[in-house]
Parts: sequence; C-alpha cells; structure tokens
Amino acid sequence: MAVTMLTRETVGTLSEGVAVPSYDRSELTVGIVHFGVGGFHRAHQAMYLDRLMDAGKAHDWAICGAGVLPGDARMRDALTAQDGLYTLVVKHPDGALEARVIGSIIEYLLAPDDPEAVIGRMTDPAVRIVSLTITEGGYNIHPVTGGFDAEAPAIRADLEPGATPATVFGLVTEALRRRRARGVAPFTVMSCDNIQENGDVARRAFTAFARLADPDLAVWIESAVAFPNSMVDRITPVTTGQDRETVALRFGVDDAWPVVCEPFAQWVLEERFPGGRPPYEEAGVQVVADVEPYELMKLRLLNAGHQAICYLGYLSGYRYAHEAATDAAIAKFLLDYMNIEATPTLRPVPGIDLDVYKRTLVERFSNPEVRDTLARLCAESSDRIPKWLLPVVREQLARGGEVTRAAAVVASWARYAEGADESGEPIEVVDRLRDRLTATARTQREHPTAFIENRDLFGDLADDRRFVEPYLRALESLHVRGARATVRELAGLEVRA
Repeated sequence: MAVTMLTRETVGTLSEGVAVPSYDRSELTVGIVHFGVGGFHRAHQAMYLDRLMDAGKAHDWAICGAGVLPGDARMRDALTAQDGLYTLVVKHPDGALEARVIGSIIEYLLAPDDPEAVIGRMTDPAVRIVSLTITEGGYNIHPVTGGFDAEAPAIRADLEPGATPATVFGLVTEALRRRRARGVAPFTVMSCDNIQENGDVARRAFTAFARLADPDLAVWIESAVAFPNSMVDRITPVTTGQDRETVALRFGVDDAWPVVCEPFAQWVLEERFPGGRPPYEEAGVQVVADVEPYELMKLRLLNAGHQAICYLGYLSGYRYAHEAATDAAIAKFLLDYMNIEATPTLRPVPGIDLDVYKRTLVERFSNPEVRDTLARLCAESSDRIPKWLLPVVREQLARGGEVTRAAAVVASWARYAEGADESGEPIEVVDRLRDRLTATARTQREHPTAFIENRDLFGDLADDRRFVEPYLRALESLHVRGARATVRELAGLEVRA
C-alpha cells in the first residue's frame, strides 16, 4: 500500500479504510483554546468535537492547542506539519482496528515561542472556553493542605513585576484581565484532568494566582468565571513507533503522531457554561447537574484500580496492563479492592450499574490490543495516589471499614519506588519527587514506616495502626516472599504456611 503524508491537501485521497472529516475545515473558527494537547485530549475531547462537526454542528468551536513547556515543541511540529490533522486508531479486543482522521484542531501555539499569540487568542471574544489537560500535578496544589504553592519557582517568576507570563496560570489570568478591561465576557475554564472536583480545583488555583498578581481581578474571576467539573475516561496509551508503523502499513497514512485508544469513552460534564458551549450531549457526552458521583466512581474504581494492578504487576514481571489484569490473583485482588473497599465510599451513580461498570473495567484493563504499559500507570504516583487511593483509605477508616488492599497498594508503590525489581534490575521511576521517594524507599528494610512518614503525601496515616499494620504486613511480604506470593495471599488464593 502506498503511504501518504497526512495534510489538508491529501486527507481526501486516503484509502477507504480510513474515515475522514466530511466537513469543510476551512470554514471552522476557533472557539476553544486547549492547554495540554496530548494523546488523551486528542482521543477524547477533540474526538467528541470532531463527531459534532461531522454532523454539521459546532463549526464555531474548533480547537486552538496551546503548549507551555519547551517539550511541547514536538506536538507543535507534528500538528503544524499536518495542518492539525492526526489519525485516531481504536483498538478492539479482537484485534480489529478502526481508523479516523480527526479535524477539530485547526491551530497550535507554543507559549515559549510567542506568549503574546497565546494570550491574544484567548482574548478573542470568539473564544468562549479554555480547557485543560495539564495532568494531576499541573494545578500547583499541595497534596495535603490543598493550598496553592505560591513559592514554586515558575509561579514566583510569573509574579515578578513586568514579567512575561510563562505558566498556564499567568497566561490565562492575563487573558482574563484583558477581557475584563475591554468589556469582553470571560471564557469558561474547563478542566478535563483526573482530579476529584477538577473544576473546583482549577478555580482555587487560578483565583489564588490572580489574588497574588491582582486582588481586584481575583474578585472578578471568583464571581464571573465558570469552572465546571467534569469526569473523563478513555484509556489512551503512549503512541509507539510500532503504532506509527501500523498506521502507515495498515492504512497508508504517514502520521508523525497518531493516537491509539480503547473503544470505551465517557465524558460527564457539569452544565455550567454562561458563555455557551458546543452541543456535547448530541455527541454522547452526559451533561448533568452534579458530576461528583461519576467522578468518584471513576477515580476510585478505574484510576485507583490501575494503581492496584500496576506496581504489583510490574514487580511480578509483567510489563503491560493486560498481562497483569489477566493474572487470576491480580484480577481477584483488584475486584476485592473495588468491591470491599472502594464501593462503600461511593454515592449512588445515576444511570450506572456499578457491578456492570466494575466488570467492564476488568475487561478494559484486559484488552491485549491496547498494550497499555505498566510503566505509564506507575508514573507520577506522588500526584496520583494521594488523589485517587488515599481518599478511599480515609473514608474507610472513618467508617470502620477495611483498608487491607488499599494499604497493600501503597506498600507495592513503596517497594516499586526502591528502583530495582525482584531480580535486581533497575526500575526507571518516573515521578516529580523521584529522588526523594527513592532515597526514602531504600531505607525501609531497616525503617519500615519510612515511606509513609512523608506527611506531605500521607498526612497522619502513619499514626493510624489500622492502616500501618496491613501496610507493614504487605511490605514485609513483598520483601521476603515477592509480589506473586503476596498478591495470591491478599486475593485469598494462597494461605501463608
């Protein structure tokens, strides 16, 4: 099969096996600026908009991507060369591949290149939403206190008199300041990150920054800017060279940065858009009055469930999520965590059968075609565990419930953070706190509670024997017996002699 470079000139010539936009992209106008254009955004929010556009709707809601980090230059280069187009490949469990070119991103701006261009775009009255996938750690929120970290070097630099904004906080706040000064209604700030009450977290972060920069502006932002909460879900592994090769050989598309994902997608969005929004519900989005039941379900079952399998799976010798999820002991451990410890902390979820949802999660984790790496799931744990798993621990302790499995997940993270597997092979720990975590973890054979004594991450959990005792049992077993034996015992499939 001939291979064609993906551009606006060639998109209409691609093979019949690739779905392409039916709409005229030259007629689209930017209505959304999105910070954090990665695989997930392109498999999720951009996909939903493309679906609407293909139905002849939302043509004034096209996306301008924005990057704030030097590393975002790779995405700028890939998307600019392809006129914003990219291939989304859905990987079905039976091996079937479904390819579509997504056309909803029509511009990409890199703030380190031209911060004024990013601010100017957000100041345009046509832009009514600024959306975010800046990762769990991108909101500059202290994991225990919940306060904005005003001492972070990048924040301090942005707050210097006359400084050119470089952070997402500085850029967005400056755009809001200009809109207010010009009498232009504010845009809505829409967080799409995996954080409980992500809109409320975004509101606290941006207003805290504005309060430091301009207290009067902060008051206006607090009262005039909407920050809807949302729950987003689609497993989107990192694109590999093999994925690019598959797109070329199977579909004849030369794509610098395609995206691969699972078939499942869910988006639950709070109805809070005073400046208007695309008709998302017509593309399958659940627009609701209260997102919290859905987000708790997802964070404590799916996201914390990923943490339940990733460290134990990696230490057991697996490297992909589907390998771990199809190990009988790990699967049983995961279901027991979800059923016994996480589910009691959830409120009723309208329209969702939790038993079906949990079974679906195991099936999704087990999809061999997605090839989601355990290394990806193990990354940035210091941002993820405090937000996804520890709330389950605290609620269960408050209600007198079990925390055995959640404590074991923390122990498996502590063991993984030592930076060497059970064969002595190095583990590449990816975490913003890597050096501190690894140094502490390597002392825990002599000082077993060292890891959980980090109060910035764990608060006072090291003082509660109901958590500490199962944590220490699991950590000792991981050190003495290894991950496979430990998880079998935790799953009730093996009784210690």
